[in-house]
Amino acid sequence: MAHFVGLDVSVLETAVCVVDETGKVVCEQKVPSEPDDIVTLLTSIGEDYGRVGIEAGPLSQWLVNGLADAGLPVICVETRHMKSLLKAQQINKSDRHDARGIAQMMRVGLFKPVYVKTLASQEKRMLLTARKLVQRKMLDVDADLRGTLRNFGLKVGVVGQAGFETRIRELVKGLPRLAAIIEPLLTIRRVMRQEFTRLHRMLLDVVRHDPVCRRLMTAPGVGAVVALTYRATVDQPQRFVHSRAVGAHVGLTPRRHQSGEIDYDGGISKCGDTMLRTMLYEAAQVLLTQRGHWSWLKAWGMRVAQRRGQRRAIVAVARRLAVILHRMWTDGTDFRWGSEPTAAGA
Repeated sequence: MAHFVGLDVSVLETAVCVVDETGKVVCEQKVPSEPDDIVTLLTSIGEDYGRVGIEAGPLSQWLVNGLADAGLPVICVETRHMKSLLKAQQINKSDRHDARGIAQMMRVGLFKPVYVKTLASQEKRMLLTARKLVQRKMLDVDADLRGTLRNFGLKVGVVGQAGFETRIRELVKGLPRLAAIIEPLLTIRRVMRQEFTRLHRMLLDVVRHDPVCRRLMTAPGVGAVVALTYRATVDQPQRFVHSRAVGAHVGLTPRRHQSGEIDYDGGISKCGDTMLRTMLYEAAQVLLTQRGHWSWLKAWGMRVAQRRGQRRAIVAVARRLAVILHRMWTDGTDFRWGSEPTAAGA
């Protein structure tokens, strides 16, 4: 008789519930949130497991890989779908009740699995997020310096990144108390610029040695950051049966609301990965607004802009660009600058 397991994971402890095919609870226990401890508990029960369910979260990838290496049929489940089902099943929320509800979902097969990215993809993702974090903090420091100095009538004005520090020192010259406050911020800004350059060079080095990223960069508007973001987010192109599904996956397709006589399409869903959606939008904006080599994709986007406006055209080009990049990756071909390839619209 196959048994089914539900895992409700927190940072320190994981609630484990094991049920049989009839739904009867066989074991309920809490163990540390470590793969070895969970495997030891399930092994000690000595049953044949049909499914082991775990909710997607910060520790899910690490735990899923550890349980899969131990030979357990682990499945990572989508959080919003699970939340709705657990809310319908129980009145009082607790870790024990959540683990029991997940186990019952595994037993009846009422769940939505989530793809767990590879460790190599997660490493690329960490590089992108670290670079973005430092870049955002640099902009915060610059904006804070401009805003606080303006209170004293000191206007920074239009100045580049290289001359920003020199301009700040010129403004606070003769004001020793302000200079003492500004100096630590300038030091922090200088160090962050150095580390940002270091991270950016690491990113360029990864892209330079990745044939997939170099192929994706043959498309118009796609640079190193966009290519690596697409590479790290999609991870395995085979998980999308159709290329057109990538646009919906990153939230670039319209939402639909239909009930009775009401039926209308709203704005884009904005579901999925925010970073990739932002990068595709920026790539489409560069493609349509900046001068460069003409392509059939830009011509198509300009026609959309004439009919529907510039903003909707950028979204449309971003969605189509996501589809084209997936087809390029799958077929192993570069972007075709001439007539539109038939497979790109699939």
